[in-house]
Amino acid sequence: MNQIDTEVPPSGTGCVECEESGSWWVHLRRCAACGHVGCCDDSLNRHATAHAQRTGHAIIQSFEPGEEWFWDFRTDRFATGPVLAPPHSHPDDQSAPGPAARVPENWAEILQSRSRTAD
Repeated sequence: MNQIDTEVPPSGTGCVECEESGSWWVHLRRCAACGHVGCCDDSLNRHATAHAQRTGHAIIQSFEPGEEWFWDFRTDRFATGPVLAPPHSHPDDQSAPGPAARVPENWAEILQSRSRTAD
């Protein structure tokens, strides 16, 4: 299976599933195979990882402004990759965490509480 398609654009400017459910994210990741934008593992829902597990699409790229790194879920290591179709990040004025209107004031506390219960 081809893990990188340089022609496919990102699915949008935010996490697909969080947008559908009204949730929020910390940072965004883009699937290099199909363009799906999902939230990172520091987010509540970890949709980028769930997408990779569901589809077998193992390579993601950061979808944050100024970040160009790739991650390979098969090796759990950073990877290199070609330039993907634009845009290369969410809009600069979009907050992280985001979207701003849905991020609770105590977002950091919520995430810390979640990580303590996962240990």
